[in-house]
Amino acid sequence: MSQANALAGYAGVARAPFLLLPVTLVANGAAAQAYVGGFSWIHTSLAAIGLVAAHAAVNVKNEVIDFETGLDFATVRTPFSGGSGTLPAGALSVGKAKGFFWLNLLVAALVAVALVAQVGWPLVPIIAAGLFFTVCYSPYLTRTGIGEVAAGLGLGLLPVLGAAVAQDGMVSSVAVAAGVPGFFMTFNLLLLNELPDEEADRAGGRCNLVLLLGRRGAARLYLLAAGLCPLSIAAGVALGMLPWSCLFAMAPVLALVPAIRWALGDTAAAVPLPALGGNVMWNLGTNALLAAGFVAARWI
Repeated sequence: MSQANALAGYAGVARAPFLLLPVTLVANGAAAQAYVGGFSWIHTSLAAIGLVAAHAAVNVKNEVIDFETGLDFATVRTPFSGGSGTLPAGALSVGKAKGFFWLNLLVAALVAVALVAQVGWPLVPIIAAGLFFTVCYSPYLTRTGIGEVAAGLGLGLLPVLGAAVAQDGMVSSVAVAAGVPGFFMTFNLLLLNELPDEEADRAGGRCNLVLLLGRRGAARLYLLAAGLCPLSIAAGVALGMLPWSCLFAMAPVLALVPAIRWALGDTAAAVPLPALGGNVMWNLGTNALLAAGFVAARWI
């Protein structure tokens, strides 16, 4: 296998295109803390490296489990769901994928230790929860019906809060308010992506909200979370926890128009690709504009 093919295999199991999400989460949290006075480029960079590594570890572990359980061979892949297909295609061996998982987990753990040494114990419970979700998400939490909530916490609220606390060791209400939209968005990111894999997940022994609530129930829950995200931003501004410039972060909800149309229509139909893509853009755009809103309020 050539070096280029090997790198492509590692990028495939890590789901590299989706690793932009943790970067936007860190930007959001760091900017939120900068807004109230604390900021460090070094700590922000470390937080980004650690969160990207943790997210990559989750993705790799998920790919390995889906391959070994046979679920990978039952999914209908889209650019946003169904796995990368790297392991079934033989682009990377399972052994190398497992080694890559441990490497990413080690990087995340070393970054965690370094940040705790720099800013102190307030980071410990956040990091401990993050490592728990990293290790337990794929093998356990996806089979207990709480995978979506775990994703909303582990790749939504907690990373924003953690990136903020990593700046100066302080927990602020501003950081909490900045992280709440991330919970709803990542919750919905997973929920919508599970719909194309409904039958494969059922056959593979998973237990998620799509299987528990059915497609119509999951669609209604999706609409609720989609509405609560911009409402949480507006509430944060109204309560004085977010600056008014963060209201612009409500705009990316427009990317959900295809998903909302599907959720209000025939939910037995396949989720259209524009809905899945818009769901991703909503996540990235909202976090990025929240970060920009804090920067604008602090320095412009």
